Amino acid sequence: MPSPSPVHVRLALHPDHGTAVIATITGNPLYLARAALAIHGFRSTSDTTMVLARIDHDAPHYADKAAQALREDGTSVDVDPALQEEIDTEWTYGNYPMHWLTREEIREVSADAQAIHDAIAAGSLVIHMHAHDGWTNVAVGTYRGGKSIHLHGEDYLRQETMIFDSETEAIADFLRHHPVAARPGPAPPTDIERAAAAVLAVPAADRSAPTTFGAPAEQVSLSVPSYAADPGDHEALLRDFFSKHQEWEKWRPHDETTIASHESLTLRVEFLHEALRGDDAWTVAAYESPVGERLWHATAAPTTPVEIMRTLLDSLNTDNAWSPSANTPVTEEDLAQASRPLEDVGWPVKVGSRLIEWTVPTPDNGAAGLRFDTSVKQGDVLPAWTVWGGNTADSPTWAIRLSTHAPTAFIQDITFELAHGHGSRQPRHSAAAVPHIPTLAAPARPSASAPRPAPRR
Repeated sequence: MPSPSPVHVRLALHPDHGTAVIATITGNPLYLARAALAIHGFRSTSDTTMVLARIDHDAPHYADKAAQALREDGTSVDVDPALQEEIDTEWTYGNYPMHWLTREEIREVSADAQAIHDAIAAGSLVIHMHAHDGWTNVAVGTYRGGKSIHLHGEDYLRQETMIFDSETEAIADFLRHHPVAARPGPAPPTDIERAAAAVLAVPAADRSAPTTFGAPAEQVSLSVPSYAADPGDHEALLRDFFSKHQEWEKWRPHDETTIASHESLTLRVEFLHEALRGDDAWTVAAYESPVGERLWHATAAPTTPVEIMRTLLDSLNTDNAWSPSANTPVTEEDLAQASRPLEDVGWPVKVGSRLIEWTVPTPDNGAAGLRFDTSVKQGDVLPAWTVWGGNTADSPTWAIRLSTHAPTAFIQDITFELAHGHGSRQPRHSAAAVPHIPTLAAPARPSASAPRPAPRR
């Protein structure tokens, strides 16, 4: 039996990347633990931290394998509870194209795609040319000192499709199939690849590090109104929501999405992990009965301050989330109720031919407001209500958009936080103040006969 090791490894979800795992190593010597972690795909970001970020978003599974191997060698391993929950969660890709594969077979396909990605990143697989075949990206490349190949697909569905004895033959055949679309070098990285590269490039602060007592630390954040706060940790907010509200059931249909379903089966929250700029990170929907029509819905951007999102989620657990009717028009009384917290603190109202807006009177910390669009028809799927912050209402830094019949008491809870809440913000001269949210790229059109990524719900 291996003797106990003085080295300790702590595994936890990465604070800035929902499915990545960060390993913090303490003790001496470190090199054995570092070598064992490297075998399982971890990459060094500092002398005592390593990160596992995979393009198939299955890092928790491989972190569990690494933990098992380390324990077999006698290394002490601590797995954070949030990571352990991810390890224990069973999930599948939504609408996975190769639906006949088992979970383990899907992992084999993803592992092959990860190996191709890692080889390209390490420079051991040189991509000569790429093209878009009308459905997805294809490429031709050569392993250093080895075979030449054709590649098909992106991210966790990329596969080797053809093998050639020579680089010249591989390129010639590629040009024969893609004489117009071929471009030199590799294709631009996907959003998933950029996110994984970013987390490997920037060391993450160890949020579990003990507090050091002594001289007060230099202030690194500012107290600001909640509408001007930084987005914060939405992943932690979701975990806290489930821990506080046992009446909500967690469902993970695939790795990109977590769904919270209320025990009444009439309220549903959908959270998109690693939402991109332009995506809706949160979607809320209320129904008249478990099999009835939808009463109202709301969406929230990934840049929405976590304090405001917490208020929204907490309000779902009150009677304010229930709408009496989906057929009655919005009245002046409804508008007055929704906006009362803003008017109580002096936010002026502007009434136009189509829009009614309440905006912060002194935008020293940035603009914010509530807007109601009177032109949106009753029952229309377009948003009628917008709670927003930063820049302008038409191009906000963050926004929560609600359909016509969202309960006014529910909206009032949000506007109360808008008027009275506080949060924290990094000084704007600091690079840490701007969250890393990749720009949304135009998705490739999927092929009916070729592997394709699972669509977001």
